[in-house]
Amino acid sequence: MHSLIVAATPIEIAPFMQGLQDKNVIKNIPDTDVLISGIGLTATTYALTKYLHIKRPDFIIQAGLGGCFDTNISLGTVMAVKKEAIADQSVIELKSLKTLFDLNLLPEEAPPYKKGWLPNKSELLKLFKGKKVSGISVNEITTDKKKVQLYKEVFNPVVESMEGAALHYVARMENIPFIQLRAISNYIAERNKKKWDMKSSIANLNHALLTLLTDIKNKY
Repeated sequence: MHSLIVAATPIEIAPFMQGLQDKNVIKNIPDTDVLISGIGLTATTYALTKYLHIKRPDFIIQAGLGGCFDTNISLGTVMAVKKEAIADQSVIELKSLKTLFDLNLLPEEAPPYKKGWLPNKSELLKLFKGKKVSGISVNEITTDKKKVQLYKEVFNPVVESMEGAALHYVARMENIPFIQLRAISNYIAERNKKKWDMKSSIANLNHALLTLLTDIKNKY
């Protein structure tokens, strides 16, 4: 069994990369490639597509940090994203956000979409023992409180990233099992980095990644 681990930046999976130097770690997880995709939907889509021209993995895990809309969820919490949307692939008209589907520019069931979302129906999602939540991906990190409210009204998301929808789109189009893991490093619109928790988020993300890979190998 062959796995592909995707991360936007090396720092997000640095502990996991260090663990790959340990033979005891390697023997307990599937054969694994690591792809550093770069930041954003465009870079991630290109990197994934380029990789898939060379090799087809049995499954893909995207591991990264994200912002959270729900302040009741503790920083450092690791969640899996059960469905994704590209939130800023939209327009604001009369103080309301309208998606491409609302504008009838794209059918809600146009592959790989289902009811306007990019869901994950993979068995991998069932193996993950943490929260499964809705996510949105954006090209511009959300800092405006009015836009936060619009996103909540339309998508009711829990987590925001800049790469998640690219994974969901490509993996669904290619019919490859996948899962997106996000560790919460900050709350949405909070730009004071002193209130972020990068250290715990990265540590927890990498622990969850290694645990999931071990569970996958034990099951399959």
